[in-house]
Amino acid sequence: MSGAVVGADGFARCPWGAGDDVNRDYHDTEWGVPIHGESAHLERLTLEAFQSGLSWRTILEKRESFRAAFAGFDAEVVAAYDDADRARLMADAGIVRNRLKVDAAITNARATVELRGKGGLEAFVEGFRPAPADPPATTADVPTTSPESVALAKALKKEGFVFVGPTTMYALMEAIGLVDDHLVGCHRRGVAAQ
Repeated sequence: MSGAVVGADGFARCPWGAGDDVNRDYHDTEWGVPIHGESAHLERLTLEAFQSGLSWRTILEKRESFRAAFAGFDAEVVAAYDDADRARLMADAGIVRNRLKVDAAITNARATVELRGKGGLEAFVEGFRPAPADPPATTADVPTTSPESVALAKALKKEGFVFVGPTTMYALMEAIGLVDDHLVGCHRRGVAAQ
């Protein structure tokens, strides 16, 4: 069990955000902050899927390459990717070269375009926002799934999305501020709600 950690700068942070500069900057500026727009949601959904089995730092370090490779996460552009685009992506050392994840990104872009007829990806994901919960005091108090993330995963799969399991969707919910899992004492706790 680990609670908030005070860094050299005097700020208390979640332990994962208290170490290296990359994780600290992400923790302090993005994690848990609401995002808006289809491409922002598709980006986070895609990056969470690519992160599966890897460290989040790996994804953060490749983020600009992901943005370039996936056209700024413009759903219509990515939805039109063909076999030549798949080959280009699989040859791109700037991203994670995993065929299943590359195919998932294209599939999810197509599903995102289709979801526009039902209000769009942002509204769809927002519809699974849980009620506020007691703040976690330690890392052991932070769940990896929730009833809402299970329901979101199931609903997205029904809409044609892939690589959207309950754990990945819980991580997405944390990342975009649907859930505030900053630990008690962390200087970012409650920031998204302000």
